Amino acid sequence: MVNMHKRCSFSLLLATTLIASTSLTAQVGSAKMPSPEIRQLTKYDASSQDELRLLHIRVIDGTGRVALEDQTLTLRNGKIIRVSPTKADEEADGHHALDLSGRTVLPGLVGMHDHLFYVARVHDDAEHQTGFPTLLPQMTYSAPRLYLANGVTTARTTGSMEPYTDLNLRDAIEALQIPGPHLDVTGPYLTGEGNVFLQMHTLHGPDETRKMVDYWADQGVTSFKAYTDLTRAELKAAIDEVHARGLKITGHLCSVTYPEAAEMGIDNLEHGFSVNTQLDPGKQPDVCPATQGAATQKVMDPDGPEAKALIRLLVQHHVAITSTLPVEEADGASNPPLRQRALDMLSPQARETYLYERNAQMTTRREALQRNRFPLFKREELFERRFVEAGGVLLAGPDPTSDGHILPGFGDQREIELLVDAGFSPLEAIKIGTLNGATYLGRADHIGSVEAGKDADLVIVPGNPGANINDIENVEWVVQGGRVYDSAALLDSMKGTYGLY
Repeated sequence: MVNMHKRCSFSLLLATTLIASTSLTAQVGSAKMPSPEIRQLTKYDASSQDELRLLHIRVIDGTGRVALEDQTLTLRNGKIIRVSPTKADEEADGHHALDLSGRTVLPGLVGMHDHLFYVARVHDDAEHQTGFPTLLPQMTYSAPRLYLANGVTTARTTGSMEPYTDLNLRDAIEALQIPGPHLDVTGPYLTGEGNVFLQMHTLHGPDETRKMVDYWADQGVTSFKAYTDLTRAELKAAIDEVHARGLKITGHLCSVTYPEAAEMGIDNLEHGFSVNTQLDPGKQPDVCPATQGAATQKVMDPDGPEAKALIRLLVQHHVAITSTLPVEEADGASNPPLRQRALDMLSPQARETYLYERNAQMTTRREALQRNRFPLFKREELFERRFVEAGGVLLAGPDPTSDGHILPGFGDQREIELLVDAGFSPLEAIKIGTLNGATYLGRADHIGSVEAGKDADLVIVPGNPGANINDIENVEWVVQGGRVYDSAALLDSMKGTYGLY
């Protein structure tokens, strides 16, 4: 009788799930009807004919130009209708117009290395000893909300653990069923023999690589990512097949060097210059060395002839570089601890992992990190600056993995702060984190800057990030398609969930 009850309960759950799934499919394929949660989180709405004017606001438009003071943004039908100086007789009536004196509006962030999974280390302890395997559970609920709450209105997933989930999530977001950024869904990691992640498929040769690209392009993914153990032949097959489908491919490489990938026609390379293996001792063709690029990073001077030749090659071949400085920044060596509102997002297990790791790096590992890793981090910052000075296109994303100190959204803000630490002006850093990403994705006619005619995808913060980049952390409202979300309400909706689901 107990077993029969269990079977009936499961059947009921399955039936309920199927009904909900069918309902979602119908909603995605029809006119957008915001879910009750979306309506609850919406502070103001200019997604339709109703007009909303934001008065007395500072505008950082994302182009790198100087900020405009005391402006009025007029929003309607999900678009920016007009950007103009606020008139003396304009009034805020609390419904159609808001006095936003002391606040700044900037474009919604375009995260170019924004995963939807969490890194879970088996039996992680206070000494940061972990077991096999490292698992990468999907954060379908918490990650999209964290991104949006912190100002990321468009995100590239840059390697997927659950591509079907990501594709369905993208459609649910567009149907206004779930809050989250617009998603550029990257297919599953393309990696070869030597792969250590049980959740990734290991490719065996160019033919299988082409078939995998074609399959996922048919399913609707809009970009691809080559990973560490792909061979040159497999990478070339992937690049050619991705381009034949009219899409783009990036890479976190190791077996293949940066010059080799550039000559093949790759569009983008991840993690700045920190994983280039071209000068690693004993580097063998098609083999990822144990040093994984650290040796090249140590010996390649950003102002030396080898670095200049590499940068020149990348610029000539129009290869964009994604800066992921937060994941290069050793926790406890130079970065501040998580803010309380970020810490509140973590599940109990994720919080414990973060605190264990930070304690270890602030005590037993601090001297070694300061001596060894910090100089390489500063060298990476210089490399990225030299790349941009030479005409290269730099993108921005935090790679929210590691030990929990890089969270979706919060990490995107930290990335822009670290670009300023690298020597870019705040306005330059904001452009890298907004318009550059939109341009790479081919969406600059819709997003990436605050201009009339573009989508109303915006971030509103108290203060002035153009003068103090840390003000970018003070997100008050996030506007997506003219719908104004309350950042605090979004964060409150997911406390304690990141690392859980």
